[in-house]
Amino acid sequence: GLNTDASVSKLKPGRPLQFQDSRALVLAALNCIDAVILFEEETPLELIKFIMPDVLVKGGDYKVEEIAGANEVIAAGGKVELIP
Repeated sequence: GLNTDASVSKLKPGRPLQFQDSRALVLAALNCIDAVILFEEETPLELIKFIMPDVLVKGGDYKVEEIAGANEVIAAGGKVELIP
């Protein structure tokens, strides 16, 4: 899931630094990415519950217990990965 430009600007005024189409293209080009889905909500919780990924990935500046959807993914047998 990728925040839309409108969602990013609500969460972080003065952003995004790159438009959603550019951010989506960069992510989609990665071999480890199956799909990029834009979402406008404050968190991707509903999207995560709908897709129920095998792996939920967030930046290393997060703690697992702070990540929207982490509990749901883990309860379904998936895992949460933090990357630097």
